[in-house]
Order: sequence, then C-alpha cells, then structure tokens
Amino acid sequence: MLTLSFLYSVVYQFGDNFAYLVLAALGLAVIFGMMGVINLAHGEFIMCGAYVTILMSKAGLPLPFAMLAGTLAAAFFGGVVERLVVRHLYGRLYDSVVATWAISLIVQQGMLLIAGPSLEGLSTPFGSFTLGEYSFATYRALLPFFAIAILMVLYWLFFHTNYGVCARATIQNARMASCLGLETDRIYTLTFALGAGLAGLAGAIYAPTLTAVPTMGSSFIVQAFVSVVVGGANVLVGTIPAAIALGAIQTGLNSWYGQLAGQIGLLVTAVLVIRLLPNGIGSLFTRNR
Repeated sequence: MLTLSFLYSVVYQFGDNFAYLVLAALGLAVIFGMMGVINLAHGEFIMCGAYVTILMSKAGLPLPFAMLAGTLAAAFFGGVVERLVVRHLYGRLYDSVVATWAISLIVQQGMLLIAGPSLEGLSTPFGSFTLGEYSFATYRALLPFFAIAILMVLYWLFFHTNYGVCARATIQNARMASCLGLETDRIYTLTFALGAGLAGLAGAIYAPTLTAVPTMGSSFIVQAFVSVVVGGANVLVGTIPAAIALGAIQTGLNSWYGQLAGQIGLLVTAVLVIRLLPNGIGSLFTRNR
C-alpha cells in the first residue's frame, strides 16, 4: 500500500541521486564539454576538496568556510595541473587521457603515503527528521537545492559576466579570440581551474557524509562520465535533463533490484544515448532553439 512516507522516501532517493549526478558531473562537464579535455584526474580533484574540508573543519574552521577552503584548494591544484601539464596537450586527446590518468595514480598513491588509508569524516549537519516509519537526513534532503543553486550561479557566470563572454568566445574559436586581443592562455587556465574547483566543491559538500580515502574519487567518476555523456557538451543545457533521467532510472532500479542494478542501468542508458543521440540529451534543446 502506498503511503505518504513511502512516496516521500522515493522522492528523497531521487533527489539524492539527482544531486549526486549533478555535483559529480559539473566539474567534468566544464573541462570536457567546454575544453575538449578528458580529465581522468577528476576524481582526485573531488578527493582534494573532501580532504581539505575535513582537515580545515577539524582544525576549528566553521563548515561553510572549510568547504570554501576545499573548493579553492582544488581550483588552485587544477590551475597548477593546467599550467604544467594540460596546457601542452590541447588538441592531443589521447595524450591528455594518459597524462591525467598518470596524475590520478600519482595523487592517489601520494595521499596514501601522506595521509594513510583513510581519514575519518565529519558529522552530518542539521540532524534528521522522521516521516512515518522512515527517517531522513536533513542535509541530504537539501542537496538537490544546492545542486540547482550551483547551476544557476554557473549560468550567471557564463552569460552575465565579462569572463563568461571571453570564455565562450575562446572555446568557440580560440584563434579568432586571440586575434581580438583576448588572453586565451589565461582563459584556459581559469576555465580548467573552475572545473577543478567545481569538482572540489562536490567533494566538500559530500565530506560530511563519507569517510575520505585516497581512492574515493573513483566512486564519483563513473556517475560523472555517464552524466556528461548523456547530457552532452553543453553543461548548462544538458546537465539537468540528464540528471533527472538518470536519477529516475537509478532510483527505480535501486528500489526494486538493488544498487548493482542501478549502476548497470546507468551504463546501459549511456550506451543507448550514445547510439541514438551522439551529442547527448542537451542537443534536443539546442536544436529546438
């Protein structure tokens, strides 16, 4: 029998999956969708955000400022990686894949040597609430709203700021933008740092919900790549419909057949979208426009 509490539990699970897919994918979508770089070190930027957030919070910094510190640390790390490695590999897709994969392995093993196999996480803020026979974490219930708010900030950044105009011009035609006087190298660095910072923000937001380990990024990266593939290159148009569709599929399969079925469902959906819509779900909206 369907009850209000059961229906809300389904909505809660969908919202949790939706937020996870959006937050995990945003940084990757900016770097891959807008710059054409397949960043296999995406998970390590997420790990950086989570580790810095936990350490700063344990050092006495309020959680929102600790999250900000984690985001900025990941953005700085991304800027360094772009300057030292990725900058020399634009237009060399396979080389950038190998290079970022190597960075991923180096960072994972380095964190294992420096910080050990795990780092105890933080307590989840805001407590929990009960509806019928179900109990829900208030923090997780708020995550979908965090994800939508971040997307709105990204929209404002790319369409209502001078950086956004310069970034879109550089990404569409870097040579012409350079001829018009734009510092394209600087814009590429800022955009890569933005993508890394968004990944770090995802790690910072989920830091109170998990135990940090050097390999934690791998738990995010599958959903991130699936979301980007399904959504398409346009991060602002494709991310929300892709997360809604994938979140609904994962929630249904998780509820009826377990988490393994949910993961398989995501991968099967990605394969079907690649076959039927090579440019992702976002292409449907841009085509209509």
